[in-house]
Amino acid sequence: MNKITRRVIVVALLGAVAGGLYFWQQGRQAQLPVPVPVEAPVSPPAEIVIKPEAVAPAHYPIDENLISPSDAKAKVLPVLKESDPEIWGSLSALFGKTSVIQLFRPQELVRRIVVTVDNLPRQTATPRLLPIKRVEGAFLANGQAGHFTIAPENAERYEKHAALADMTDAKKFVALYFQFYPLFQRAYQDLGYPEGYFNDRLIVVIDHLLAAPDNDVPLALVQPHIFYQFASPELEAKSAGHKIMLRMGSMNAARIKAKLREIRAALVRQAPAQAR
Repeated sequence: MNKITRRVIVVALLGAVAGGLYFWQQGRQAQLPVPVPVEAPVSPPAEIVIKPEAVAPAHYPIDENLISPSDAKAKVLPVLKESDPEIWGSLSALFGKTSVIQLFRPQELVRRIVVTVDNLPRQTATPRLLPIKRVEGAFLANGQAGHFTIAPENAERYEKHAALADMTDAKKFVALYFQFYPLFQRAYQDLGYPEGYFNDRLIVVIDHLLAAPDNDVPLALVQPHIFYQFASPELEAKSAGHKIMLRMGSMNAARIKAKLREIRAALVRQAPAQAR
């Protein structure tokens, strides 16, 4: 085999691999996250382009007294890479240990939350970096080839998440967030926004999720390969966050949105008046 022939074969193989990865990624967009070992490290992407809004002045700065209490007995926060035990304990106190064990991944929680929040308005959110575990059960669809719809029973898989939202005390949740805010800010800067302000990004993402389209009819699907996609090009082009809201069913989405509104109100209420 001469050198030219070998080069042609190598190029062909690379093209096949690239094509396979493309269709695999496209097919995943209407699917749920796949499980990964919780010990997988969460690392910032190698290259990130810092967007203009990342270096803009904070629109919703948090009162420093809420982040760093003046009480001399206030507990000193751990460094980011050692924060999991304390974060886990605080979440367990807020939601209950059973709920936390069932729903959350126990490692690198702050980094996972920050990465996921930042990605929700984008078209894809990396499943292996999600802070919550995979939704139980398989994705459910009704119909046959060419006439698939999301099965109404699919919404039952999100019941635990909606129930957790219902039971969440928004004020206590925001107070916990403020307590650990320096860790979230550090993780956001590590992500590639050295002058960014995570609280601003969080509010932008909450507003984005609240703007997700409401839907109370079974949504049509197509299955171009192995995985399902929305039949509507408009819906398929929507962000990862909007697709999640659509997949969980209208009633669950309404419950999540109601809690997001409470959390947003608590976040903005604590911002200094002059910054609003």
